[in-house]
Amino acid sequence: KQIIREENVQLDPRALRSMWDEAEAAETAYAGYILRDPILGYSKEDHTAQFRYIANRRAHQLGIEEPFPGAQNALPWLDEQSNLRKEKNFFETRVTEYQTGGALSWD
Repeated sequence: KQIIREENVQLDPRALRSMWDEAEAAETAYAGYILRDPILGYSKEDHTAQFRYIANRRAHQLGIEEPFPGAQNALPWLDEQSNLRKEKNFFETRVTEYQTGGALSWD
C-alpha cells in the first residue's frame, strides 16, 4: 500500500480482475489435484473458499476493491495455526503440541 502511494502506481482494474481470476483457477485446479478425496475437515470447496477469503484480505491491505465480495473465513483453525509466531499469554492459549512423559529423558 505504501509503495503504491509513494510510487503513484496506477492499477488497471481489468488487469487486476484477470489476475485474480487466473489465481483462483490455479488454486481450484491445485485443490482438485491434491484433494481428489477430501481430507477430514478440509475439502476442495474449503480450499477455494479460503483462497477467496485470503485474496480479499490482501486486496484490503493494498487498499483495492475486494475481488470476492462476501467471502468468509472457511477455515478459522488455519488462521490460528498460521499465526503461531505471535507472542501469546501461555495460560490463554490452547495446547497445540503434546509430548508424552515416556518420550522425555533425564540423560
